[in-house]
Amino acid sequence: MWFIFALLTAMAWGGADLFYKKGSDSSDRFSHIKIVIMVGLVMGVHAVSYMLLKGIAFDPADMIRYLPVSALYILSMTIGYIGLRYIELSIASPVQNSSGAVTTILLFLFFTHSLGALEIIGITIITAGVVGIAILEKRAERAALQTGAIQFDKKYQIGVMAILFPILYCLIDGLGTFADAIYLDEWSLIGEDSALLAYEFTFFLCALAAWVYLRGIKKQPFNLFRERVKGAAAVFETIGQFFYVFAMSSNAIIAAPLIASYSIFSILLSRLFLRERLSRGQYALIVIVILGIALLGIADEL
Repeated sequence: MWFIFALLTAMAWGGADLFYKKGSDSSDRFSHIKIVIMVGLVMGVHAVSYMLLKGIAFDPADMIRYLPVSALYILSMTIGYIGLRYIELSIASPVQNSSGAVTTILLFLFFTHSLGALEIIGITIITAGVVGIAILEKRAERAALQTGAIQFDKKYQIGVMAILFPILYCLIDGLGTFADAIYLDEWSLIGEDSALLAYEFTFFLCALAAWVYLRGIKKQPFNLFRERVKGAAAVFETIGQFFYVFAMSSNAIIAAPLIASYSIFSILLSRLFLRERLSRGQYALIVIVILGIALLGIADEL
């Protein structure tokens, strides 16, 4: 079932990325804080509902036990949200989309794993395809800028910040996923339900702190009902997180790069709902990534 869970995670996070693109406001320097608030709120509501529906007796100590993983994830996500202000419309970066490969490499180096030929080929194809798609997107953006088809504020195009945030995201998210693999798969330090609730409640507390900072310290307006697009992104983010913990608990070393392929689902959804045009190269790489995903599915059945 790990393959299905990983695929559902990638699809859900692809949907979240679509709404992050629609909801990002490069002119609002508090946009990332508002996204954190919305994501944390939705996760908090889901955590309470899930706990009550399943009759789970949640131990608050799990939040402390799981804090290293939660902290890395929340930090990387916040950095990603801040980066939306420096990389217009969340233009994909080859570095940022390589976090799944970072996790796989770390797991292979520090733990004993035996991967079959199909699994190695599938992981390689998916990682190469994801990076290739990101490179094509970046080239398309640069070409559009040169022809004057689009006009961006210069501070969002080039600079240390535009390069720094993808690198930080890649490293911190890769470490977070590596830590999650240790907690859920390698050493089984925590159960799936406990990990899910611990993470979501931790994110909810961060959202409360962010709301106090935004309203109490910065005196910025925040209307929950005017943040519907960010709310939709938060819903898809939470759905993906739900399936994610079950995927990582079974086969983390392969699930991580598969989940990192969520960018192809984001591109396909952008084509359907945002009417973004895709090049032949993008279509070809999407097919290649889907082929890699299919190989992992076949390997799982063997």
